Amino acid sequence: MSHRPTRHTRRATASALFTPHRADRASRQAARRQLAEATAKARAHARAHQAETAVTEHQMPAPLYPPHGRPGPASARGNRLKLPAHRMTTATASGAYPFLAEGGLGTEGIYIGRDVHAEASFVFDPFALYGKVEGFTNPNLLLAGVIGQGKSALAKSFALRSIAFGYRVYVPCDPKGEWTPVAQALGGRSVALGPGLPGRLNPLDAAPRPTGVAEADWAGEIRKRRLLLLGSLARTVLGRDLMPMEHTALDVALDTVVTSASATGRTPLLGDIAASLNNPNALSQGAGMSAGQLGDAARDLAHAMRRLVHGDLAGMFDAPSTVTFDPNAPMLTIDLSQLGGSGDDTGLVLAMTCASAWMESALADPNGGRRWIVYDEAWRVMRHVGLLQRMQAQWKLSRGLGIANLLVVHRLSDLLTAGDAGSQGRALAEGLLADCSTRIIYRQETDQLAAAASLLGLTSVEMDAIAHLNRGRGLWKVASRSFIVQHLLHTQELTLFDNDARMH
Repeated sequence: MSHRPTRHTRRATASALFTPHRADRASRQAARRQLAEATAKARAHARAHQAETAVTEHQMPAPLYPPHGRPGPASARGNRLKLPAHRMTTATASGAYPFLAEGGLGTEGIYIGRDVHAEASFVFDPFALYGKVEGFTNPNLLLAGVIGQGKSALAKSFALRSIAFGYRVYVPCDPKGEWTPVAQALGGRSVALGPGLPGRLNPLDAAPRPTGVAEADWAGEIRKRRLLLLGSLARTVLGRDLMPMEHTALDVALDTVVTSASATGRTPLLGDIAASLNNPNALSQGAGMSAGQLGDAARDLAHAMRRLVHGDLAGMFDAPSTVTFDPNAPMLTIDLSQLGGSGDDTGLVLAMTCASAWMESALADPNGGRRWIVYDEAWRVMRHVGLLQRMQAQWKLSRGLGIANLLVVHRLSDLLTAGDAGSQGRALAEGLLADCSTRIIYRQETDQLAAAASLLGLTSVEMDAIAHLNRGRGLWKVASRSFIVQHLLHTQELTLFDNDARMH
């Protein structure tokens, strides 16, 4: 018979098993006190060590890198460091590398001003850049900007500062007389032409024969230049291309006049050409035709040449030159301000054509050094094909002759006024633009942005830039590279170039 414990028996048994003895309880309390004291000492020691370490680090900072560089391949010595290639858009790159800017064109050249993006000096010299910058194939420049933005000041300061680098500056057409003070300040010369003025230029003057060129060869070159001049003048007055028999009439008239002038030892004049064209029998006889046959065909041509002798340009180009060309002068300008007031630009174009031909006596010398030819207010002559042809020849010979041509217009659309699409005038104007490796664009009106972008291939960023440029700030497109440049002027230049004096 089994015995089951009662409730009271089970409670007494549990109390005996789980209630510690008094001696055991005291030892446990003592152990806890020792642990607490040891923990407190450890924490105090750690705090003291940290304070000592902080003072030491403050006094002697540890180097960021090993004194002798990292050992092994991580040192990147010997170009052994190779990073994986990564491609990104320019928008992402500008955010990742916001402080990168164009490196500039170097330090060789003429000081222009400040590169806005790089915050560095900007210098430029087309002859120094030729052959060094990819896509830079010629030294010619185009400068475009609306009125009052400082494009004339840039052209004048660029010409003035070029003198210190050995350049000489020629301005064959100054329709407003703005270049005269600049030429005088540099010790150069300005020739004023106009009705009643004493200045005379004979565009048929022969250039000096270069060294090493045979006399017969040079005579043929002079004849070709004179024919080109006479054809340009006739084409400008008639407003059309010459007929074949009219070209023959000019050939015969020129040969007749040159033969007669050589016999008397003088230089032929435009008046002699006009008189020969008005003699139909002698003209036809010189060409081996029946009496009067060539004279009848050259009747319009004779009337066109008469304007240069008895018309509004009488007295300026039909007499021996009263001005001697000094190829060593730092600057020479042709002041045509007396001809630029009328609405008809034909007289101005004729005068510019004659002045350009007269200046060729210095430009044809390949040893003449570096020279600037400035065509200011060129928008006024874009409608005349004859002058555009002469300018194109000047552009094509720029590298061989050491000439840099500067074409100044208000708007890029001025180039489109040379003629309709596909016409000879439009092709010549676009050819001048194509032969300019440097394009400088000052602020353009909003309605001109499309034409500028089409002619120059501007990006959307460049279009937005030229629409908001400040005064004196322009977009420089040098071959395939672009810069935003702030032109800086000296105080004396500001006074010399001030075109707004009357407005003040």
